[in-house]
Amino acid sequence: MAILVAYGTKMHGTEGLAESVGDELRAQGFEVDVTEARDVGDVGTYDAVIVGGALYEFRWHKDARRFVKHHASELAERPTWLFSSGPLDDSASAGEIPPVKGVQALMDEVHARGHVTFGGRLPDDAHGLMAGAMAKEHAGDWRDDVRVRAWVDSIVPELRSGNGA
Repeated sequence: MAILVAYGTKMHGTEGLAESVGDELRAQGFEVDVTEARDVGDVGTYDAVIVGGALYEFRWHKDARRFVKHHASELAERPTWLFSSGPLDDSASAGEIPPVKGVQALMDEVHARGHVTFGGRLPDDAHGLMAGAMAKEHAGDWRDDVRVRAWVDSIVPELRSGNGA
């Protein structure tokens, strides 16, 4: 089974999460491509798709949004999951955080099978007016590899059962 993990990121934290998702899927025996959402031309060769987007001011990264909107009909025809990254604290590891309104709308449009929110990352040398100001007090890395592996493990049975193909 071929799986695409596409992501939208600004400071590469979501890229790291996407790579972790891909690594765990490969460890489970799947064929996986991990690619920036803006670089994906066609999803037709994939049996399942996972799309991740960084959250900025309660909005998903524009490349992730555009990817889902552009490929909506194809995504609706195959198993699709979404993930968000963003909380700059341990709240994502402490419990489930529902998708923000815009991500929920995309999920509904493509009949996504599920969503998870992972902790984000903000480097202390973040660029941009807003990110730089936030980094002075909120720099850190709240990505949780154990949570990523657990989430991937939770969707693998569906992928293997034939409901994911």
